[in-house]
Amino acid sequence: MLATETIAAPRTTGKRAATIALWTIQILLAAFLLIASAAPKFAGQRDAVETFAKIGWGQWFRYVTGAVEAAGAIGLLIPRLAAWAALGLIGLMIGAILTQVLVLQPAWALLPAVFGVAFAVIARVRMPQAVPPAAVFRR
Repeated sequence: MLATETIAAPRTTGKRAATIALWTIQILLAAFLLIASAAPKFAGQRDAVETFAKIGWGQWFRYVTGAVEAAGAIGLLIPRLAAWAALGLIGLMIGAILTQVLVLQPAWALLPAVFGVAFAVIARVRMPQAVPPAAVFRR
């Protein structure tokens, strides 16, 4: 065995472990967004209805927010879309942070902030695999 082979093996193993860890985080975040966040909004769960009543933009905004969460969750699971989905979800998290701080309960702003950081890491790492925006509009 050559010296370069022994050095290369740990790098490959480390990269594989990082890839598995990132996919695990993406899957868990997607599941959370679909099950714990978007589904209650679509189902009209009392807490979701009351929260959006406090926000004051109407119940239509609850459905839009749920749709953005669901689309982002699905996008996180598609390699070519994961980076773009994460960037969109960062925008959603910024809105959630502002809403928590300005309208609801400021202490709860920490959760979307942590999610925003996770989405930023996903966007950064997955961007080389992302489909270029111009490719979407090519014939």
